[in-house]
Amino acid sequence: MIHPTAIVDPSARLADDVEVGAFTVIGPGVEIGAGSRIHSHVVIKGPTVLGKRTRIFQFASVGEDCQDKKYAGEPTRLVLGDDNVIREGVTLHRGTVQDRGETTIGSRNLFMAYVHVGHDCVIGDDCILANQVTLAGHVKLGNFSIVGGLSAIHQFCHFGEYAMAGGGSIITKDTPAFVMINGNPARTHGLNLVGLRRRGFSNESIRALSEAYRLVYRQGLTTEQAVSEIRARYSLAETEAFLASIEASTRGIIR
Repeated sequence: MIHPTAIVDPSARLADDVEVGAFTVIGPGVEIGAGSRIHSHVVIKGPTVLGKRTRIFQFASVGEDCQDKKYAGEPTRLVLGDDNVIREGVTLHRGTVQDRGETTIGSRNLFMAYVHVGHDCVIGDDCILANQVTLAGHVKLGNFSIVGGLSAIHQFCHFGEYAMAGGGSIITKDTPAFVMINGNPARTHGLNLVGLRRRGFSNESIRALSEAYRLVYRQGLTTEQAVSEIRARYSLAETEAFLASIEASTRGIIR
């Protein structure tokens, strides 16, 4: 299961059925879960934990030291859940002690070719990052978020669950849950209605979210006024998630 040209450190812990391709290098402190397949010419540096059924394609660099100039070799980690797909040329960096000390990625995510995930990022489950997306350090992505190709997200930005960014977006502020953005600088373009319907959201929830979006973005209200008005009208889990993503913003929301 391990190609004879691969180099696997004796301290690395690989499940018995892990496949490792030619000329791949796996360093100390790496753990790889059952059912995983590591293609040729991959470099994995620890401490890194990869969950079950991870697939990593050629020329990816996983768990490397971060590019933060403050980083001085402190022990930090990269942790991924199960069923992640990491395509060609992707770079996933470990964390820094100035933040959580860990870059954390959930399960069932797709990282298309040449995606970069910077130090201390937190990515949820079921996200899609299209080709050449770049996440600076400390970025947070919610579950089921989609970031279009060639987009970049500024450090410390939050990108809400079920949100979608069109290709080439430059994102310098926080993106509320469920919304669709695009442009340089990115601007909102309504709710991610297609994504919500595909994920089985009820008509009631979509109508409530549409009204909540209108109150925030179309009525000329301050953010605080809009939040109060939405809470007075709705008590759905979806509208609460929308409001929570706005209230958690530290950089201000995209308008």
